[in-house]
Amino acid sequence: MSEWFGDLPERWESKRIGALLQQRKETNAPVKTDFILSLSAAHGVVPYSERVEKGGNKPKNDLTKYSIAHENDLLVNCMNVLAGSCGVSKWHGAISPVYYALYPRNADEINIWYYNYIFRLVTFYRSLIGISKGILVHESSTGSLNTIRLRVSMQNMNYVMMPLPPRNEQDQIVRFLDWRVLGINRLINAKKKLIALLQEQKRAAINEAVTRGGDGWQDVSLGNLGSFRKGFGGSRADDAESGGVACIRYGDIYRSGVLFLHEPITRITAESSVSYARVYKSEMLFALSGETKEEIGQALVNSIDEDTWCSGDAAIFTANDNVLYSFLAYALRCPYVAKQRASMAKGDIIVHISTSALRRLKILVPPIGEQEAIVSQLDTICVGIDSKIKIENEQMKLLQEYRTRLISDVVTGKMDVRDVVIPDYETVEETAVVEDDDADDSFEEAGDE
Repeated sequence: MSEWFGDLPERWESKRIGALLQQRKETNAPVKTDFILSLSAAHGVVPYSERVEKGGNKPKNDLTKYSIAHENDLLVNCMNVLAGSCGVSKWHGAISPVYYALYPRNADEINIWYYNYIFRLVTFYRSLIGISKGILVHESSTGSLNTIRLRVSMQNMNYVMMPLPPRNEQDQIVRFLDWRVLGINRLINAKKKLIALLQEQKRAAINEAVTRGGDGWQDVSLGNLGSFRKGFGGSRADDAESGGVACIRYGDIYRSGVLFLHEPITRITAESSVSYARVYKSEMLFALSGETKEEIGQALVNSIDEDTWCSGDAAIFTANDNVLYSFLAYALRCPYVAKQRASMAKGDIIVHISTSALRRLKILVPPIGEQEAIVSQLDTICVGIDSKIKIENEQMKLLQEYRTRLISDVVTGKMDVRDVVIPDYETVEETAVVEDDDADDSFEEAGDE
């Protein structure tokens, strides 16, 4: 059976991880430091106090429950390593015991940054699935999958084979990838910034159009514009591997980001549809559960051209003759309404909103004729902006795929970079480092090994 890295150059060796790296088993009892480190796939190792995302679990007050990491240790989250959650620490600090702190057995033989590139490589971390152990049934944030959260023990990881180039070649590989990946990341981040700007332009156009006011505009509660009924059903066992009937789960509503859903994201078996709520074309659906207050209560219009069903944790809204569904779709995304939704949300890690709260949402509603004109105007604007966003997303995906292939080819010796001259270049912190830059994992509470 071939290893994940395939054939290596003859000048290279291969060894087990356990023969190359060892786990640091230093505890923080008695307390040596209160400087807590956090780890994510997107950002690597950062001080917990500087985390970009503050959601998820909180650090424990008892600092003796943590382990210790030293500067230049390679930290690996045993519960999220399959998402590329690792990074080299720049600090000495306290870490959760679910993080492995690894360091070279022979510092003269190992460049830890070379192995950092490998641990963040999708072809490597997916190879660990076979030695992983499921510990938790986890409902996907999209609401469309069953996933098993997996844990990789250090004992099993020690037997995984790794390439071992000569030390001087490891150093050159790291220099080469630092240079080339930085350049690719800058292009990716430029695309992200442009997409964010386009999305902001879209939001501004929508906000100006649906809140400008005028003769005949009324401040109306959503409950006076139609009626709600609850969605129901939702077992992941109902998902159809192929075929099936259209279904909209609550996660599809806020994860899709669309105002009008034309194609189903989820399909369920026809037999199971009798236990789901029927939703008709042009009706509006609201997400009653989500991960953030910004996501909660988001809505979209069902524009699917086939019979469609709806799962639980979603609400179905049937509008009366005073408002167009298409106008509502735009109006419900404006900051004026989004702030109301956020203020009504309950919960922290999993956020909820009730249909009674949704009924209280205040919306500025013009006469039907003006609604039609606004929708026509916004359709034209948004189609143009969405087209540009689609192009940027496709180009960004190609860059991400190129980056992954480049790293894979270099760290496995398929591409020889020994003679490449690395030019002088400005080093700047860039966050686009892994294949899926949004694959942050929450800070794990201290737990038993």
